[in-house]
Amino acid sequence: MTYVVMDNCIKCKYTDCVEVCPVDCFYEGENFLVIHPDECIDCGVCEPECPAEAIKPDTEPGLEGWLKINAEYSEVWPNITVKKEPMEEAKKWDGVSDKLQYLSKNPGEGD
Repeated sequence: MTYVVMDNCIKCKYTDCVEVCPVDCFYEGENFLVIHPDECIDCGVCEPECPAEAIKPDTEPGLEGWLKINAEYSEVWPNITVKKEPMEEAKKWDGVSDKLQYLSKNPGEGD
């Protein structure tokens, strides 16, 4: 099992989850975070820390596509290990449905 970041993170990118991760398995895109499924130790401490409720265990139904996205981008985006400010319009985008179309495939700013 692993945890998966889903579409509610897009254009929000809260990083509270990054701060509590004991194995630093988060990776940062321009407007989204992902979890590396092979690095995640399934501890679950990140899930309750996400203000956007965008992190779920991959055992929940319907997350196969998000697992693939997390796996793919965690291989190319830079690792993020420290909390940063959320995106400027995070509150506006939090809870908006069907945000996959807004996913930027560009790497994050890094540290």
